[in-house]
Amino acid sequence: MSFQQNSFRLDRREFLRASAVAAAAGVGARMVPSALAAEPAANTAPELLETFGYGEVSFEPGVHETQLLETQAVLMSLGMDELLKPYRVRAGQPAPGANLGGWYDADAFCPGHTYGQWLSALSRSYAISGDASTKAKIRSMVQGLRQVKDLDVFFKGNGFGNRFPAYIFDKLNCGLSDAYTFGDCHEAADTLDYVLRSAQPSLPGKALTRPEQAARPHKDVSYTWDESYTLGENLFLAWQRTGDKRYREMAVAYLYDEFFKPLAAGDNVLPGNHAYSHLNSMNSAAMAYIVLKDPTYLKAAVNGFNFVQQQSYATGGWGPQEAFVTPGKGELATSLTKTHASFETPCGAYGEFKLTRYLLRITGDASYGDAMETVMYNTILGAKPLQTSGQAFYYSDYNPEGQKVYHPDKWPCCSGTITQIAADYRISTYLRDSDGVYVNLYIPSTLKWKHAGHEVLLRQTGSYPFDERVSIDVRAAGPARFALRLRIPAWAKGARVTVNGKHVRGVTAGRFAVIDRTWGANDRVELTLPLTTRLEQVDPETPNMVALMHGPLVLFVLGGGLQKLPEKTLLGAEQTAPAEWLVHAPAGDVHLRPFTAIKEEKYSTYVQLV
Repeated sequence: MSFQQNSFRLDRREFLRASAVAAAAGVGARMVPSALAAEPAANTAPELLETFGYGEVSFEPGVHETQLLETQAVLMSLGMDELLKPYRVRAGQPAPGANLGGWYDADAFCPGHTYGQWLSALSRSYAISGDASTKAKIRSMVQGLRQVKDLDVFFKGNGFGNRFPAYIFDKLNCGLSDAYTFGDCHEAADTLDYVLRSAQPSLPGKALTRPEQAARPHKDVSYTWDESYTLGENLFLAWQRTGDKRYREMAVAYLYDEFFKPLAAGDNVLPGNHAYSHLNSMNSAAMAYIVLKDPTYLKAAVNGFNFVQQQSYATGGWGPQEAFVTPGKGELATSLTKTHASFETPCGAYGEFKLTRYLLRITGDASYGDAMETVMYNTILGAKPLQTSGQAFYYSDYNPEGQKVYHPDKWPCCSGTITQIAADYRISTYLRDSDGVYVNLYIPSTLKWKHAGHEVLLRQTGSYPFDERVSIDVRAAGPARFALRLRIPAWAKGARVTVNGKHVRGVTAGRFAVIDRTWGANDRVELTLPLTTRLEQVDPETPNMVALMHGPLVLFVLGGGLQKLPEKTLLGAEQTAPAEWLVHAPAGDVHLRPFTAIKEEKYSTYVQLV
């Protein structure tokens, strides 16, 4: 079939979009994903997109691969006695080995809390690499946890008290489920059963709000912060993977309907709630829709994420001081000078990656990929690396005197999520359905899979987002007919696509461009995404406080202090190197960099227009 007969066609999932998402010219408010416009009739819901396997995608050397290798090296360096010490101590058993310190120890803020997340990260890493030493470490962690006798005492506290039995169980559930699924460790299912039976007496019978926890007897306010309202997602996954119906029944019992139902009705109940954990709870709503097919939960996830986007910084981060703000009061602008704790970065980015991936899989809406990309480049990829000493990056700082620093305590919660998201870049880059492949993120990488019995290789190259061009080579072992969908960001007006040098018509910003054709052994797709320079205000109430955007990148002003510049001057920023920009201002040159290129120097996220 000729190329003209394989021309651009509209994505069949776009009936779910309320309107196309397009970037506003000049100074504009933050664009948000479209609301759920229509509910599919019974048995006519769009096909759920699936992720590829961790091992089907390989990355070229770069910031994504570096973050994965660095975090996995830290986890592999931790000894088993040190990892198991808080569990053994709290269960009253001999506990050799040194304390890890910080939040992790037996009498610390959240003992053993990252064990499950680290097991999860190692399991995903093993699925990528097939490394024998990683597999052995996974097996040791699974067996070691099973050998802790009286694990129920750990969850009860054994005199220490346990602030977070639900939180810790959720992380162990995730880690053991991942070890069973990705880590080639079948005994993880039995260990998960043991952990469930040990934890269940210490769990509430339902998802409790923080006010409900405050009404129960507690030692201090920190004992009211447990997160039973996030349990549903990983319980549903454990059921899907093991077939044990107990996990499904528990998942339903822990659905956070006190939160989800008002969200589904369009009521913004986010303000004042803990930011990361409540966004993370929306992942349970997304999984509830996938499993139960109840549109209430999809509405809750879609509306909830829209509400988050409406109160997000230009970086995609949200939740200053770990709390959602009230829209319409200029509270994001106020936060710039009130705190350095602007966004709980690894945890928040991990939660948002999961949620945007779920919503993209369900709806096919390209705007969720845009949101994921914004957070990736402007927050998590610029996080300071995790250290073997336990130092971990926690907050992104949007104060005019911003600076990257480590959390003062060793092994905080973000030391767990950064290890998981570093592996998950792979399963977020490409997605698939029965028609073909979605390219969601533009990262130099190679995807290998089988389509209709033929081996197919797809290889991305380029320097995006520092260069507007992305090349995709498709190599099929035999003639392979499938649709290749390319996410065109909402800001990329004038984007162009060619196949073997021939122009594809109808490419639209904010949607997936679809090339449906028979692919051969030597096809090349060239994508040009014009990297528009534009301004984005911090909130509608403060229109003169803006961030300078270049494609998906926020350009941060170096040196600290709030710069005051004319709009035309700021928009005249020149790219002088791959990660360097320069503004010629009346008072002297202003240097800017993306978050990934900032080291120890001070910076400011926003500029005041004069």
